[in-house]
Formats: sequence, C-alpha cells, structure tokens
Amino acid sequence: MVRRLALLLLVLMLPFVAFAAEPVEGVDYQRIEGGAPFRPLKPGQVEVVEIFAYTCIHCAHFAPALEAWKAKLPKNVRFNYVPAAYEVDDALGRAYFAAEAMNALPRTHLMTFRAIHDDGMLARNPTDGEIATFYETLGVKPKPFLAAMTSPTTAARMQAAHDFAVRSKIEGTPTLIVNGQYRVAGDSAEAQLKNARRIVDMLLSAKQP
Repeated sequence: MVRRLALLLLVLMLPFVAFAAEPVEGVDYQRIEGGAPFRPLKPGQVEVVEIFAYTCIHCAHFAPALEAWKAKLPKNVRFNYVPAAYEVDDALGRAYFAAEAMNALPRTHLMTFRAIHDDGMLARNPTDGEIATFYETLGVKPKPFLAAMTSPTTAARMQAAHDFAVRSKIEGTPTLIVNGQYRVAGDSAEAQLKNARRIVDMLLSAKQP
C-alpha cells in the first residue's frame, strides 16, 4: 500500500518536475529583443554561440569545459565561436577567422589562449606577423594565413561579429547566445553550460516561452 501511494505521488509530481526544468527568463537567460542567429539556420537547427576574447582570462578558463560540453550537443545544434570584435581590425579576432577559413582552429584555438595566458608566447596585443610566427609552430603556413587575416572576407566577418556582439548587448566575455535570442545567465561556468543546454533542449522540443 505504501509503495502504491509513493508511486502515485511520483506520477502526480512529474508534470511539476518537468515544468520546473524549463529555463526561466530573467533568471536563466535574458531575451534579446530583435535578436537573430549569427549565421542563417537550417529548418529545425539551433545555434549556440560563444562570444569570446583571446585576451580574456575568464574565456581561457572556460574554454576546456566548453570544448567538452559542445562535443555532446545533438547533431542538429550548430556551435560557433565568435570573437567579441570590439575593434573590427583587432588582430586576434582576425586571426580567429583566418584560422577558421583554413580549417586550422583545432590546432590554434586553445593554443592561442595558452600562448597568451600561460606560456607568454604571445602578447595581449600582438602584430599580425607575431601571430603568424606562432601559428607556424602549430603547422599553419604563414603566407596564406597572413593573406587570410587581411582578406575582405575576414574584414566582413569581423564586422558581422562586432554587429552580433552589439545586437546581443553583451556585458563581457565569455557570453553564450542561443539562436541569437537568448543570452545565457549563470554565476559559474557550470551554471552557464547547464542553462544553455536547457535552452537548447527547449528549442529542440519546440517549447519556446
């Protein structure tokens, strides 16, 4: 009898548990009025963006946990890093997009954080040439890399990154944005990643508030 009663109570509580799991606006995220994804989405696709800066120590600390988290995202979730691009000619931001264009990010992204914050191999405001020299040690050919850094395509991507950061009303880095409409909140890396996944799951299940 006691078991049956406990089971009945559990069944009755399930809807409330499910409801409690929904992310709450103003607590778990802030809605971005007029927000839009960084890049166009396919039907049924969800985008998660991290707006970051290589010079940001918090981004450097966040990076390993984020790498592990994004590896577990469903296939129909697209993840993008987006440099904050406070200045559209920022060398480190252009280096990111140049490395992306050359499919070199797996070699350069985490190592750039390490080079700035741990090893001292890059200054916080390096020149294009200094970045190219360091990336050469990672197997990136300097001549095409420097060409990519100064290309019109990279300039356009930096402008798009700047506009996205302004549109998203970021207050600092790192900031996670889902579908260009949800700025993720959280007082720790763990909380931010947990809330971001809850928003992703909400969107995938079409339970948008």
